[in-house]
Amino acid sequence: MTEFRGYPVKELVDDLRLAFASRAIDDREIAMQKQSRVYFQISGAGHEAIGLALARHLRPGYDWFFPYYREQALVLGLGVTPTEVLLQAVGSAADPSSGGRQMPSHWGHAAHHIVSQSSPTGSQCIPAVGCAEAGRYLVRRPHLSDAGASSAHGDELTYVSLGEGACSEGEFWESLNTACNLHLPVLYVVPDNGFAISVPVTDQHPAPVHELVRGFRGLDVHHLDGTDYFGVRDAAASIIEHIRAGVGPALIHADVVRPYSHSAADTQSKYRSVEELAEEAGHDPLDRFARDLVVGGVLSEAEVDELREQARQEVADAAAAALAAPRPDPATVRDQVTDLPALPDPGPAPDDGEPVPFGEAIKRTLHEAMAADERIRVFGEDVADAREQVLAGVEGKGGVFGTTHGLQRSFGQARCFNTPLSEANIIGRAVGQGVRGLRPAPEIQFFDYIWPAMTQLRSEAATLRWRSNGSFTCPMVVRVPIGGYLTGGSIWHSQCGESIFAHIPGLSIAMPSRARDAAGLLRYAFRCEDPVLFLEHKHLLRQPDTVDPYPPEDWVLPFGIGDIRRSGDDVTVVTWGATVARSIEAADRLAQREGIEVEVIDLRTIAPWDRGLVADSAARTSRVLVVHEDTLTAGFGAEIAAWIGEHCFADLDAPVRRIGATDTPVAYEPTLEDAILPQVDGIEAALLDLATW
Repeated sequence: MTEFRGYPVKELVDDLRLAFASRAIDDREIAMQKQSRVYFQISGAGHEAIGLALARHLRPGYDWFFPYYREQALVLGLGVTPTEVLLQAVGSAADPSSGGRQMPSHWGHAAHHIVSQSSPTGSQCIPAVGCAEAGRYLVRRPHLSDAGASSAHGDELTYVSLGEGACSEGEFWESLNTACNLHLPVLYVVPDNGFAISVPVTDQHPAPVHELVRGFRGLDVHHLDGTDYFGVRDAAASIIEHIRAGVGPALIHADVVRPYSHSAADTQSKYRSVEELAEEAGHDPLDRFARDLVVGGVLSEAEVDELREQARQEVADAAAAALAAPRPDPATVRDQVTDLPALPDPGPAPDDGEPVPFGEAIKRTLHEAMAADERIRVFGEDVADAREQVLAGVEGKGGVFGTTHGLQRSFGQARCFNTPLSEANIIGRAVGQGVRGLRPAPEIQFFDYIWPAMTQLRSEAATLRWRSNGSFTCPMVVRVPIGGYLTGGSIWHSQCGESIFAHIPGLSIAMPSRARDAAGLLRYAFRCEDPVLFLEHKHLLRQPDTVDPYPPEDWVLPFGIGDIRRSGDDVTVVTWGATVARSIEAADRLAQREGIEVEVIDLRTIAPWDRGLVADSAARTSRVLVVHEDTLTAGFGAEIAAWIGEHCFADLDAPVRRIGATDTPVAYEPTLEDAILPQVDGIEAALLDLATW
């Protein structure tokens, strides 16, 4: 017999062996955890049939994959070996997914296009959509592979899976919105085992997932029995063919079982009855698959037992190999956090360019960068000029501050476009595009509304390089208008909060205060292979004191290089953003009134920040005041003050002082705003007090 039910017998036997191997890996890991050789365990038991059946229709290294933690059988079907799975379980340096940095079942394999997965449930859905979006963009521009982008195929698809519990997460619904609106080639798979740890599906949804999603026009929805290998494989052929044909996304909601507890840290008998567990055991997909092959005459019972034993021995050998593999070197823990391009300090920019204010410098630099690099795409709320059908007859918007005006007109809607009003969607799609080697430049319209995107920024973008041990990177430049001094901006349009993001490893942060630096830093940001938060102070966009000659295209300012904006020998001010000009004004007043000369340092970037420049200045002046617009408590100035106190203590003649906003939101009424934010008078008074301490 060479075929059974239309499939090669060899494939069926191989898949049954892999199913047995997947279950044997679970059993082996559980035993190894009890021996303290594995430190966490979560199984794919009960999900073997659907994973292996789907893998037969998918193309590793061609399609792209964002699988969740139960997908052990799927990744085995895609070509990940039992040894590689167990290398992750024991935390070996040889683990191809993370080099011992990720928990087991957080899949990642660059050669197979399995993108390193994080733990927040459902958050992978939006990057998966961005990945599919990037594929469509790249397939029309194959030359971009020469610039570092991935290759793309016209019939590729992006696979993303999540449990039924994670379908309660907003990222799932936000991703569906875009996948359907853009008719993207995304296959959603929801294996439903009835429980999110101990929470039953009846506490999750008012109806089954396949019913809830039917309102999305263009989504091909299917409800399958995920324990039936042949049923899934039969149905998947046309479902996946539909996606590859470019019709749009599809969703498979599959009923599966969970014969083992959620994880080794869980005991499901505490919340599931003996009768329920016994009934579910009768639907084990391994038993069903084996029975189908025996009844069909493909294998005998003895051959099934022999296949099960072969898989068990293969896993035992894989476990021995994993345990013998090298452990990670603790000295490498700081490797692969970020890898900023090594460029020299360009020195002062030539002063023969056309004088432009801060906002105009950003707009020009965006035009310049997009003209030079077709990988750059700008998107967000209101960033485009107008709908294509009216564009010729209107001025165009180009962002609420005008910094993206003309980009759509110059480069087309494929490269500058509006998104749904959804910050997580904006950033998550950029993550997926960055994985494919594009240079996305998403915009969050106001810093005050960045918080819905926090999971995508913190857990997806910033950790990707480190958690994959450098196998994947996430280049993106997230542009964010920030700050107050607006008169009327109030709590929802005036906040700073850069200190919160400075606490995130893997995220670089720039916050320039003048046009020249904005251009140079933005040019550098687009050269980075890791996420950059580029903070554009709203108050500075059109201020005359930000005007500089526009620097030539080859003037690129690396991160971590501060600037002495005013020289002095009596006191040092360390500042950034809108408080730079206020600090300079306060210093000028103090020099005129008291003869005290203050040195003002503009850090320009705070992750990284120029420790050497600050230390040299502190050694000369012996007194340091840190000024920032963010709230005083736990503002980034506290980090700078602590560092100076630790590393420059012997040079100091006075305590390091700080000035920041009051520990309140910013108010609407102008006199209240003035009382909340640092002002020139307050900075001058603090400098005088420090100079005479």
